[in-house]
Amino acid sequence: MAPSLIEPLNGVEEISVNGDVFREKSFTTSQRINYEPGRTAVEDEADYEHDELRPSFPDIHWGPLTEVPYHDKGLNGHPQFRNLLDSATNIFDYNPKIGTEIHGVNLAKLTDAQKDDLARLIAIRGVVFFRDQPDLDINAQRELGSYFGVLHKHATTSCPRKPGLEDVHVVYTDGNSTDQRARFSPTYLWHSDVTFELQPPSYTCLKLLSGPPRGGGGDTVWTSQYAVYDSLSSHMQRYLEGLTALHSSELQAQASRALGRPVRRDPVTTEHPIIRTNPVTGWKSVFFNPGFVTDIVGVPKVESNAIINYLNEIISTTQEIHVRFQWNKNDVAFWDNRVCNHTASYGFAPHRRHAVRVAAQGERPYLDPAGKSQEEELQARYGLPKVNKDGAGLANYND
Repeated sequence: MAPSLIEPLNGVEEISVNGDVFREKSFTTSQRINYEPGRTAVEDEADYEHDELRPSFPDIHWGPLTEVPYHDKGLNGHPQFRNLLDSATNIFDYNPKIGTEIHGVNLAKLTDAQKDDLARLIAIRGVVFFRDQPDLDINAQRELGSYFGVLHKHATTSCPRKPGLEDVHVVYTDGNSTDQRARFSPTYLWHSDVTFELQPPSYTCLKLLSGPPRGGGGDTVWTSQYAVYDSLSSHMQRYLEGLTALHSSELQAQASRALGRPVRRDPVTTEHPIIRTNPVTGWKSVFFNPGFVTDIVGVPKVESNAIINYLNEIISTTQEIHVRFQWNKNDVAFWDNRVCNHTASYGFAPHRRHAVRVAAQGERPYLDPAGKSQEEELQARYGLPKVNKDGAGLANYND
């Protein structure tokens, strides 16, 4: 639904988007708008309210992770999310494949039944966004995350300065940070978090504490790996269902040591199925990401490289399976790390971008041969036309 303009009242213009009304100052011809193309105001660094959550690299060491019990709370959720939506004022999808935004819900005050519904919704939609959540401080965020499982402690990345928060991952860049974009290809930066672990995270919560203002950059993009699986031919689906991939943390550890930073847990390489099944939805998804997958097991290197490049292409360039989120202060993204890849977008210097993340360990990845296709299930449910996967013949591009 396109934004609609409501008649301005007392110099305030009301803009209705998806049923919600936002107010912005309207200008008369006698007022002057200050605008610099591509330039936004930089926040003052003095007296920063989240100083205790700035990054640190504690020199501690943990033993290897061992398997822990896991029960997916999404299995307890209401099929229509009735408990969660009781307090919502609006909900809308970004596109049919991935991404939903909910208004009116306070994440710091959810009941257990609402948390179960939230898990179910995240497992279905991939990522769910919540605007303006000031009550979700770091303690409330950790409490909410731990409801879904044991919180993961990262072996190399930064933790908050405040002691006792080693299960919190800090995202931090400011005007003094080194621009590292040239050191990575854009495709490589797509990743699912710590997929090299025995039990990679399921439900993952990221809150922005401080970031560029609107138009200043720093968006995050997610892609649905349900949709990646559904984009494959049935022949390729069956082929990949028989393969596994190696996910490694070796490069992360090497980079940390090169920077003089501690490695808090020894690096690991773990073998996971390339196609996995989500325990809540029963849908199959590709479980692959350019950041951590190093090899496909059991095939020649040239074939492994071809598969990796092929999946990289689909993940990074298929726009209809992407969702892009423009952050504001105190916004929260909650995603299912089992079925999403994500990447930050850069070019926001000299703005500070500061966020904190908690991630619950999920189940050990598995493939259920009886698992279903998201696309085929929704086609049957809603009477949607079947997608053509025959690329032969002539076509005329339509934009």
